[in-house]
Amino acid sequence: MINLATALALIGALFLAMLALVETGRRMGLRRKIEGLVAVEGAVFGLMGLLLAFTFGSAAVRFETRRSLIVEEANDIGTAYLRLDLLPAEAQPKLRDAFRRYVDTRLAIYQGVPNIAAAKADLTRMAELQKEIWEGSVVACRESGSQASTMLLLPALNEMIDITTTRTVAVQTHQPAVIFVMLALVMLACSLLAGFGMSVGTSRSWLHVVCFAAVLTIAFYVILDLEYPRVGVIRIDWMDQILRDVRAGMG
Repeated sequence: MINLATALALIGALFLAMLALVETGRRMGLRRKIEGLVAVEGAVFGLMGLLLAFTFGSAAVRFETRRSLIVEEANDIGTAYLRLDLLPAEAQPKLRDAFRRYVDTRLAIYQGVPNIAAAKADLTRMAELQKEIWEGSVVACRESGSQASTMLLLPALNEMIDITTTRTVAVQTHQPAVIFVMLALVMLACSLLAGFGMSVGTSRSWLHVVCFAAVLTIAFYVILDLEYPRVGVIRIDWMDQILRDVRAGMG
């Protein structure tokens, strides 16, 4: 998984490379005048715009999906916890304690990102707690002899368990790396062409050069941030407060 330091290093390298290629393109243009490049430039810049729009749109959709899944999990856990009231009184304390430990583990999984080793350990602990809650609930439902507890509690538990898989897949789903590589290469090609086009002037405008490189690299960084909202500037950690509120309601 990419981290903040790596992302900033990539962005810094991309920015400097774009500045260098703009200057390289300008010097090439000063030495060698070539006509009829408007169509080529238009095609390459158009491709860059298309790639930026595609990657940004896809990243934004995944970002919103991850946020909505946090709300969905909080609702599933809250519903299942409330339906423990349907079980016999003597079976409830142990299951309620398991629920508290389960929510603590779920929070720890995402607070530990991007520490993969810690996340895997928490995922193992989570699976054990899921098994404990499920098996304890099944036994309690059988002992209660209540059809209502079986029909209402067990489906709620099933949804609570299923959403963890959905969230795990959502966290691990990202834009293919080749798309980011292609976008970066197209941005570099556009820098070279932009510099070539600037060669028609008698002097360079550093303001335009720096703004061109800065705007594109910032856009690239925002896309990366949306793809990895647990490690960058754009984060969804604050949404975990919903799960913390559910945990607080458990006492």
